[in-house]
Amino acid sequence: MTPGDGELVEASRRGDRQAFRQLFDRYHRRVHAVATGMLRNRDDALDVAQETFIKAYRSLGSFKGDSSFYTWLYRITVNLCIDAQRREARHARLAGPADPGAEDRDPPDVRDESPGVDPFEQAKTRELGAEVQSALSELTVEHRAVILLREVDGLSYDEISQIMQCAKGTVMSRLHYARKRLQARLRGSR
Repeated sequence: MTPGDGELVEASRRGDRQAFRQLFDRYHRRVHAVATGMLRNRDDALDVAQETFIKAYRSLGSFKGDSSFYTWLYRITVNLCIDAQRREARHARLAGPADPGAEDRDPPDVRDESPGVDPFEQAKTRELGAEVQSALSELTVEHRAVILLREVDGLSYDEISQIMQCAKGTVMSRLHYARKRLQARLRGSR
């Protein structure tokens, strides 16, 4: 029988590194996906995901269990992403205008063409994905976090409220605003 998060947290607190490894294995892909969605850069997201688990491991003693481990871990992830974006914004202001040919961008998504799949449909899907990513990048980090946590991870308003450390009404308002902005942006690009 697979141990629950609570059991693994308690074992980790007692120094069982294998227990924390199980928590890592259970959540690292989801943490990385949230970080990638918020930061739009795989390398930065990987750094944040790693930092999330380091911080979580070091802070296990302060985890009260008021929320689920999953919610607590996502709160750490979102906060680290917000901090990373703020640092990036300060750095960009100090460095001046960004070079449009900057080398730190993610490479284009290149995949082998699947046999039997219409190349035109694949191109349309990639184009739509790029439009959605572009529209997401125009949202504030708080709005992007809320929409990713709700629409991609499927979290409840209460869970998002705990993660974002704001009222449920604020979550609902941010989600409404983010959806409207995305709809308007995507309608305008067609």
